[in-house]
Amino acid sequence: MSESPASNAPVPLSIAVLTVSDSRTPETDTSGQYLRQSLETAGHSCFDHRIVPDDIYQIRALLSIWIADPAVQAVLVTGGTGFSGRDSTPEAVAPLFDKSIEGFGEVFRALSLVEIGSSTVQSRALAGLANNTVIFCMPGSTGACRTAWTGIIRDQLDSEHRPCNFVGVLRARSPS
Repeated sequence: MSESPASNAPVPLSIAVLTVSDSRTPETDTSGQYLRQSLETAGHSCFDHRIVPDDIYQIRALLSIWIADPAVQAVLVTGGTGFSGRDSTPEAVAPLFDKSIEGFGEVFRALSLVEIGSSTVQSRALAGLANNTVIFCMPGSTGACRTAWTGIIRDQLDSEHRPCNFVGVLRARSPS
C-alpha cells in the first residue's frame, strides 16, 4: 500500500478507457461512457477511449502502447472478463502486469455478491501494475462498472483517500 504525496489539492490523473467487445459501438458502449464520465467528474482527464474486439492480441497491443506512454497513468478496461464466447481479457492483460492487485478482484466479487448473488463467481475481474500504470479490468455491464468505480476504483485513484491509494506509485504525468 502506498501513501500519496502530501498536497492540498487532489492530483488529477490521465486515464485511458478500453471497452473489450465484439458488438459494442461508440453509441452503444454505455459502460465505457459511464467510466469516462465518472473519471472526468472525479477531476481526472480521459487520455483516450477505445473499443477493441475480444481478441487477446488486439487487447494486448493497445494496452502495451498505453503502458509505454508516459502520459497514461491508469487504464480502465471493461468487458471480456466472463466465461462465455471469446471472453479473453484476463488472458490478454495478466501477462503484462509487473505486480498483480489480488485484492481488486476479491473486493469486486464481495461487493458484487450483494448485487447479483452467486453469479459473481463468474467474474474474472482483475487489476495490476505495469510500468507504474495501474490497470483495472471489470465486467462489461454498466452496473458492474458502477460497482467497481464507486466501491473501489474512485477511492484508489484519489490522492486524498486515506489510509492509502495508488496515486503515489504511479509515474508522474508527462508535460502535455
